[in-house]
Amino acid sequence: MVQALCAVFFVSDIVFSVLGIYAQPISWQSREMLELGAALGLSLGVCVGAVLLLRTLRDKRRAETRLRRASGAFLDLIEERFGEWGLTPAEREVALFAIKGFSTLEIAELRQTSEGTVKAQTNAVYRKASVGGRSQLLSLFIDDLIATPVVAVANDALEKRKEA
Repeated sequence: MVQALCAVFFVSDIVFSVLGIYAQPISWQSREMLELGAALGLSLGVCVGAVLLLRTLRDKRRAETRLRRASGAFLDLIEERFGEWGLTPAEREVALFAIKGFSTLEIAELRQTSEGTVKAQTNAVYRKASVGGRSQLLSLFIDDLIATPVVAVANDALEKRKEA
């Protein structure tokens, strides 16, 4: 707000000069003080803006780091569950595509297999995971992430990678 008022002061001064509109004269000392105050206000606005920009960039980096950790934690959680369920490599691939939201036809095209094969593999995944369908399969992972803090899962994943 201060910055806007200071800018209005300078811009109006220029516009009035161009249009030949002159205000009641004030002493040059008062005029200098007004200009100095306006310049300080603009400078202060730039400094505050820079601080806020740096703070925002720092927060953005933190959020991106958390998102990467959460993404890694989610993938580690998926791999852990797939291992617990004893999924074959083909079932793992089909399950991952299903979790990502691909249709049976799309999965068949991506894997270059028939829809019947994909249906059989997804049914095997659902049976091994003890769920009734895609939405329940996905909800298992979401429930696991909500029940376990993402940072804890990410830290566990990092420790496992260090051990390997």
